[in-house]
Amino acid sequence: MSGHAPADPDRDAPTAVAPDVVCLGESMVTFLPARPGRLADVPSFARAIGGAESNVACALAAAGHRVRWVGRVGRDGFGDHLVETIGGYGVDVGAVRRDPHRPTGVYFRTDEDRATAAHEVVYYRAGSAASAMSPTTVPYDSVADARILHVTGITAALSADCLALMRDLTAPCPGRPLVSFDVNHRPGLWRDDTAHAAAVLLDLARRADVVFVGEDEAERLWGVGDPATLRALLPEPAVLVVKRGAEGAVAFERGPAGSSARPACEDTAEGPTGSGCLTPDTATHTPAPHVTVISPVGAGDAFAAGFLSATLRGLDVRTRLRHGHLMAAAALTVPGDLAPPPRRAHADRLAALDDTAWGTLHLGPGWTGDDQEVRTP
Repeated sequence: MSGHAPADPDRDAPTAVAPDVVCLGESMVTFLPARPGRLADVPSFARAIGGAESNVACALAAAGHRVRWVGRVGRDGFGDHLVETIGGYGVDVGAVRRDPHRPTGVYFRTDEDRATAAHEVVYYRAGSAASAMSPTTVPYDSVADARILHVTGITAALSADCLALMRDLTAPCPGRPLVSFDVNHRPGLWRDDTAHAAAVLLDLARRADVVFVGEDEAERLWGVGDPATLRALLPEPAVLVVKRGAEGAVAFERGPAGSSARPACEDTAEGPTGSGCLTPDTATHTPAPHVTVISPVGAGDAFAAGFLSATLRGLDVRTRLRHGHLMAAAALTVPGDLAPPPRRAHADRLAALDDTAWGTLHLGPGWTGDDQEVRTP
């Protein structure tokens, strides 16, 4: 990863304790509508924060992990709000840089499902501070000491410099963190140039160790929606997670031929990227629980956080998927992008249910603090 900027004496030093996870990407101030409907008809908005990578960071920190967010914001009030809010979740924000010449990005959205035609998002992020991230403006020491580096395809779409940074961070090299990559295709950010987006995101996914992709976005990008066919297109990642919406998710996990089944490592000499930590290629499907959805926004980021949290703990792949579903259910049952996660013991108990009990699990608003949520829908 040559070309990274040296440590910046003007930024706060990261914490002395190495993080479990570093999440790198743009966070923005988001304005949530006071009621459903077209943006043209919404009379007022509530301020919140948004950003795929910072969502994952906040969820992981709330779940008890050591997390650092690496990003770039303007030296403005919105930048202050982002840094203070994300730091309030327990995330290390000491590596965040403040740009005196570029603004913090903001966006407005409607309350409808992102997958529907009624969903509207208006971004004011062109020329934002985050779009100036590059191999020469992001110090390598802020990402190199993590066990996992989590990034998404959103960053690659922000600018040519951001794409160069993504290629640098995902380049194979000795001792790099385990790279987690969520495809997160946002057509508007690519100016609806699907062919270019498809090529770039496929290349980045092939460089990563853990990849998250939605079945619908894979079909849109690469004309491949079937999980097994998608695995054939992406054989390189050690773990490929294909999200199938309400149907659940499929995880393909690859390891050295002839190895015995072992979960991902936690406290071993190999670390989470050790060659002995992954089982031979297997496909594991886990259905999603039934959820009373309040807002669908943020569920994908929460799923990634739940899966990565369970990965750090060395849990088996089925349990990792279930923790992903549970964290997603927490986000689905609140109005904003971020939700308090269930207590670890509570989530562990639900993730350990037998298949019959898991199949009748129904989660509604407030379930993360309620021990009586197992019922037939």
